[in-house]
Amino acid sequence: MNGIIGNAPCMRKLFKLIERIASADSTVLIHGESGTGKELISRAIHENSPRNNGPMVPVNCGAIPEDLLESELFGHAKGSFTGAVRDRPGRFVMANGGTIFLDEIGDMSPKLQVKMLRVLQERTVEPVGAMKSIEVDVRVVAATHKNLEEEVEKGTFREDLFYRLNVVPIHVPALRERLEDLPLLVEHFLKKRENITGLSSVSIGPEILEIMGRYTWKGNIRELENLVERLTVLADDNVLPEDLPEKLFDSRNQTDPSQRVPPEAFKVQYDDDGQTDFNREVERYENQLILGALNKTGWNKNRAAQLLNLNRTTLVEKIKKKGLEEEKPSEDKRSG
Repeated sequence: MNGIIGNAPCMRKLFKLIERIASADSTVLIHGESGTGKELISRAIHENSPRNNGPMVPVNCGAIPEDLLESELFGHAKGSFTGAVRDRPGRFVMANGGTIFLDEIGDMSPKLQVKMLRVLQERTVEPVGAMKSIEVDVRVVAATHKNLEEEVEKGTFREDLFYRLNVVPIHVPALRERLEDLPLLVEHFLKKRENITGLSSVSIGPEILEIMGRYTWKGNIRELENLVERLTVLADDNVLPEDLPEKLFDSRNQTDPSQRVPPEAFKVQYDDDGQTDFNREVERYENQLILGALNKTGWNKNRAAQLLNLNRTTLVEKIKKKGLEEEKPSEDKRSG
């Protein structure tokens, strides 16, 4: 979807949410760790919205010094400060008729939070040094890696601004929450490198994917993409364990074993002619996930549904549709 790669249940749920909210004009607050692709999500919302013919203007509130951010967002009038030799429109005016993406809004100073609240309430901006306000027609999509509810409790973020922003909240899963997407992501980044360099890429097999699946990926998708690029530069045709950074083998950087994707999930079954079937392989892995959760919980469907982050009804429907059954011990084993 709009360049976002993923087939994990949490990502399919996210795609449905994006489709649903894109057609509305509500303010959106995206929360997720650094490197999870929050700007990609904001672009998907914009491109699937009625505003998609208008501009999409991103602003990283955490990367611009406070004394410059106000002018950057709201613009300034000629002579309002040293160096202001002409009127300059801010990003809100530039985004008129479209969408403005306010990345890392949790880093915004209390002074600017007050001005931002006014913009959201009145849909007008007041350039620095100007005597008149300017009306703007802009959809606001904001993002942060911080827990803004906690920041409100600490007094570092305005409660009224939080509620203005948090009309439609979106959580972007961390990579460790969707490790089953690793093969898809790795393949995507390998193809991306091929397109950039024009050279054949390296091969990353099941053993390497298994090692990657044990790592916590604190830098998320961005860290994975950087690693794939590094491997295409430094590794030979087939990536070997010794080509990987040492941190991937450090137990302090590894996930809980119960969260890992089993190695057999990466072993794709090929037909005699060397072909495979995508839908068959996805179905096979989904069966493994469901049976794994059911066996782990003694076929307690409520607990299995919780482990899989599914509604119980959905899980029961899948079990019936797939004809999955609990393995019973054989007579020989019971008599033995």
